Parts: sequence; C-alpha cells; structure tokens
Amino acid sequence: MHRPPAVEAEIADELATVRPALVPRYAAALPGARAAVLTRLWRGLAHDPLPWVVRREPDRDGLTLRLTDGRRLRGPRPDPYATAGYVTAVRLDEVAYGDPARLMGELAVPHSAEFSAELAHSVASLALSRANVPEEERGDEAGGRGRGSDWEWEQRVVDGHPFHPNCRSRPGFSVAEQLAYGPEHRPLVELALVPVPAGDCLVTGAWPRWLRDGGRVVIPVHPWQAAHVLEREPAGRMAAHPLMALRTLALPDGPHVKTALSTRLTSSVRDISLGSVAASAVLSEFGESMAARTGGLLHTTRTLGAAAAGSPDLAAVVRESPQEYAAAGEWVVPVAALAATGLPRSPAWAARFARLALTVGLRLLELGVALEAHGQNLLVVLSPDGEPVRLVYRDLADLRISPARLARHGIPVPELPARMVTDDERALRRKLFGSLVAGALAGTTGSGPALRAVLESVVRDLPRTPDLAALCGDPLPAKALTWMRLSPRTAGDEWAELPNPLQDEPL
Repeated sequence: MHRPPAVEAEIADELATVRPALVPRYAAALPGARAAVLTRLWRGLAHDPLPWVVRREPDRDGLTLRLTDGRRLRGPRPDPYATAGYVTAVRLDEVAYGDPARLMGELAVPHSAEFSAELAHSVASLALSRANVPEEERGDEAGGRGRGSDWEWEQRVVDGHPFHPNCRSRPGFSVAEQLAYGPEHRPLVELALVPVPAGDCLVTGAWPRWLRDGGRVVIPVHPWQAAHVLEREPAGRMAAHPLMALRTLALPDGPHVKTALSTRLTSSVRDISLGSVAASAVLSEFGESMAARTGGLLHTTRTLGAAAAGSPDLAAVVRESPQEYAAAGEWVVPVAALAATGLPRSPAWAARFARLALTVGLRLLELGVALEAHGQNLLVVLSPDGEPVRLVYRDLADLRISPARLARHGIPVPELPARMVTDDERALRRKLFGSLVAGALAGTTGSGPALRAVLESVVRDLPRTPDLAALCGDPLPAKALTWMRLSPRTAGDEWAELPNPLQDEPL
C-alpha cells in the first residue's frame, strides 16, 4: 500500500525545535487542514477532464466517479464554488480516506505519487499557517479590523488559493524558512542586494536610482533564492514585507518588488522570464492606456523598472504599490483579502462589487484585453464606509491581448511576447471568466447558490454583448488545477468546464 511521506510528523519535529509553543496548535489544526485540501482536491476530481474517469454519476446524496480500472470513487455532492472545507472523507470502493495525500497515492494514476507528496506538504503547511494566527485574530473570521497597511491585508490571507489543492504546498521550504518568509507568518524579510555590472543586465523602464551603484545594477533577491540557487553573498540587505504571492514584497517606503523564486508554489516555479523583463515597460504603458478607457473605474500599477542578469534566476521587477490609487480616507484591498477587512459581506455588497468587476472586465474584453483577474491580481478601492468604488489591477504579465478586437476599436497592437497574443475567442473568455467569475467572485461569495444570486442580480444590467451571452449561457471555465498537476509534461493551462450557476445547480 502506498504511504505518502510523513510530512506532517516531519514538520511537527522541526517545529518542536524552532517554535515549540506552536506544536499543540499545529496538531489541533491538522484535521481542518486535511478537510480544506481534500475539499479542493474533490472539486478537481469531480470536474477536471481526467482521462481515467469514465463516468460521473450524481445522485441526491453525492457523486460517484467510475474509474477506468473498475473502481468507484464516491464523495459528497460537490459545490465547485465553495470555499469552506466541507469534505472530510471520500470513499475509494469500500475504504474511506480523510487524508488527501493518501487518497491520491491509493488512486495510483500517472504522476499521482508526485502529486501526493505535494498534497502532503499542502496539508502540513496549511496547518502550520493556521496554527500561527495571532491570538487577537483567533475566532474572528475578519482576521482583525481597522485600516492596515497594504501588506497587512495580504498577510491576513492564511489559507492561500481558495480552490487549488496545493494552496499551501511549499516543499522547498523548511519550517524555519516558512516562518521566516511566508506572508501569513508576518515576518520582516531581508532581501539580498546583488550588484551586477550594467553591461551584463537586461534593464527596462526607469530602474530606480537607489538600486544603482555607479556602473552596477543592484538586483533585489529573495533570501531563499540567494541561499539555495545563487549561492552568493549579497553586498547588502533591505527589509521588506512579504505579500500574498510570497516572492513579491512591499518596501517600507511604498514600492513593491517582485523577485525570482526557483521553487514550486501551488503550480509553478516562480521565476521572471527574460521576455517578461524585456516587455515590462511596453506592457505597463499599454495597461495604463487601456485602464484609461474604463471611465475611471480601473487603474493598473505601473512598472517602475525591471532587470535581469542573463537568467530568470537573477531578476526583479519594481512596481507601484496599489495604495497609490487610494484617495484620502480610501483603502485598497486585494479581493482575496476582503474577508480580513471585517466588512459585512452582504449579498447586496457582493452584488455591487460584482457589478463593478464585471463592468470593467467585460468592457476591456470587448476592447481586446482579457484580464487574469483572480483574487491576488485584482484589488478593490473601498470608500471610507467600505463601499467598492474602483478597481486596481497588478501583474500584467498574464494578460491576453486580441489584435483583431483592438483593431476594431482603432487601438494599436503593442509589441508583446507571442504567448500573450491571441484572437481565439474561447481563450480570451477563459482567461477572464476563469479568473474573475470562477475565481474572484466565487471566492468572495463562497458557494454556488450565493454566486448564482449575485450574478442574477447583476447581469441583467450589463451591456448585451457576445461575451456576456457566453458568460450567461456556456459552462463556466476554470483552470483544471488538479489535472494540471497530474499532467506536468503538458505545457500551458488545462481547463475544466464547471456548471454555470446561471443555468444549473452545481452537481
């Protein structure tokens, strides 16, 4: 019988050495962490295009998956838009599994052993994250109230990605490194400053003067990257607060620094490609010009400069803080951190936010720009009384641009990496709907019925376009996050089709 690595015990042993006071909390958090990860995994098993699932049989009490080898996998009736950990066990034939890593190992499908190890890390790291929530925030879903700094909101996102089974998978990090670098642990991180001769660097934009040293470009490097990948001593250090993405950090005086991090987090190794560095200035200017066409409803954070020293392993991007776009009394919060604000998330509030987000997203899609508007990239500007008034979008590298749509509106097509350019209507809609509706809005509402109610109250007031018709009538696209981890040699995104909450009740 396959047994996943004893990661939970290993982390407990490390924790007993580096932070013994957290050991009881960690142990108490493990059952909830297993359920949270198992819920995300069951979503993928129930909806992703898995070649070894031959038939899905829903009934009043749950869902049965018939596998190619004759086995049956049965779990509760899945809600593809739920964010609470409601799945505590799934049965493979007659055996119940509450541990997602063990379940994946017992499935014994291609690449399941590797994915099982990642799931084990996800459970253990999630339990560690929950164990280290400050006392004053325990038992308070809001995670503390008040107007915090931009990085404080991001550090209150404890559970990570709301739908990815690898929501907290950090297999390259020791317990000490998770506590030192994970944003939910509230550390202050010392970025390594690595000077490189300017002639050896690709630099775009106005690289800040304070990151130059005579004829050298000074590149901020994540300390994990400096220790494990570059293996070089820095010339200095600079304190910063890690944001939700872990590799992006806020400097005390405002700007954000995106660093390379050559380890796998959720799905990807987080480097910064040379193509992204080369295109960053053009992309920043283009994003700003497109945001100007939304009637003041959207801003994009400008890239101040990008640099790479001949490799994605030694690269960084410096960009504005989203807080730059808040007027007096306003606050800017990532959508994924809305629960941390203490705002009463009523259906009426959620509908007002959804109307704002869909108005902006569909307007830009009509013009020819598909945003990757998930809860990390998309931020909302809140009025002093907590009303959503504008949006801010950051990290433009994952946009999709349609030359044909831009041309219809007389907008010049910028010179961008080929991977960003497509006229495929399906690809454009997948990018926006999969991130905004199946991601940000689903994560905000927290369930299929709630998402349906919000969408029903909003879509009737939106301009009637072919994109809106597709949103209302087609299955809702979402990245097939489980299948992508089980098909690691397949390049690019894979997609699932979820029941459209405007058409059907979720399975």
